[in-house]
Amino acid sequence: MPMLGLGTYSLHGDECINVILSAIKLGYRKFDTATFYGNEEEVGEAILRSGVPREEFFICTKLYPNEFGHAEEAIEASLARLDIGYVDLMLLHHPGRNDVEAYKVMERAMAAGKIRSLGVSNYYIEEMTEFLPKVSIKPVMTQNEIHPYYQEKEVRKYMHRNGIVIEGWYPFGDRGYTKAMFSNETLKKIAEAHGKSPTQVILRWDLQHGVAVIPGSSNPGHQKENISVFDFELIPEEMARIDALDRNEKNDWY
Repeated sequence: MPMLGLGTYSLHGDECINVILSAIKLGYRKFDTATFYGNEEEVGEAILRSGVPREEFFICTKLYPNEFGHAEEAIEASLARLDIGYVDLMLLHHPGRNDVEAYKVMERAMAAGKIRSLGVSNYYIEEMTEFLPKVSIKPVMTQNEIHPYYQEKEVRKYMHRNGIVIEGWYPFGDRGYTKAMFSNETLKKIAEAHGKSPTQVILRWDLQHGVAVIPGSSNPGHQKENISVFDFELIPEEMARIDALDRNEKNDWY
């Protein structure tokens, strides 16, 4: 799985297709969607339109809790909307009633070759500790809110200790908080030292902590900026300075 991809939340219609096609031209191969986003069809269409072989892509989608009670039908509907043959990774979008039962249906779909790997989203230490003994296939990933102001240090340690990848959605602190974060003096000074932007420093910090990222952007310039983070490295002192920014400031409810 690529450690950096594009999140597609809030993208719909032709805009969604064009945004993904733009990202593909820039080298993106991982795309994150969900049944809740209502854009699986557009994501699949962009993949097919791109001319890039399907096997080069890594596509992740998610089942929402209101689908857990009829997971088999929901999985088939998701596959039909995407229409790309199989899903590389399917997640449970949130903990919820019947989540274990839904995951077991996903396990059967994986055995049938419809899904290549399984995971969860918004599961933390307590939820994962309770969940793991009840399932046969360990989740390969959990997708949680992680950014410099909400770092989830203990959650990261727990997941890595258990061989579970952790991926940060909203790596810049949610759409309403990005301006303040990009103005942070520590991030700005570190960015200046590398000839990079605060955006790139944040993403690089994530990657060096073993956290995958899926920043969303409909702007080709920002897409290029986000993916241009593999040509520099933060030194330990810089990593420590960003680690010290943690405020335990969570922006979303889950």
